Amino acid sequence: MDLPPIERLLAALFPPGGSAAPEVFAVLDGARDERIYRAVYDSRLDHECLFAGDISYDLAAAAPYLVRLEREAAFTRWLLEHGWGRSFGIFAWSRADLEALRRHFRRVLQVKDEGGRRLYFRYYDPRVLRRYVPTCTAAELRELFGPLVRLFAEGEQGQVLFCEPGGRAAELQDALSSP
Repeated sequence: MDLPPIERLLAALFPPGGSAAPEVFAVLDGARDERIYRAVYDSRLDHECLFAGDISYDLAAAAPYLVRLEREAAFTRWLLEHGWGRSFGIFAWSRADLEALRRHFRRVLQVKDEGGRRLYFRYYDPRVLRRYVPTCTAAELRELFGPLVRLFAEGEQGQVLFCEPGGRAAELQDALSSP
């Protein structure tokens, strides 16, 4: 029997494993939907803005946010119901704490172009991540993954795609197609 779509997404992101399982995080793009900023703050889940310093309300509302998800939290269900298929962000498994992950994600937030100009890299947009990962060198994958165990992104047809460091890391695989 097939699980309802939200339950299938929850099962892919939060498999059984108890305390040994990595924690689940989301990196969300506040610019994708005006509801994200308020939902993150109202969630009462641990979260951090990836932009540093004193920023304006408008920039804060459009900023990327790192959120530690909990399977039973209302925010997690809201995020999957309203954000899946709408490129709200990406998901990751990690054993690192929130601040270590924030530092990691901030390090990959900016890149330099051929002319040396600094640009924001929107890796947290699943449409960008799906195109970037298959082009990565081993060194780029190590930098992207850092303390991450697995990255998840929605596919073009709404499937749950994931990638892992090492081995087949440059491939995005369908997490729900496996038995």
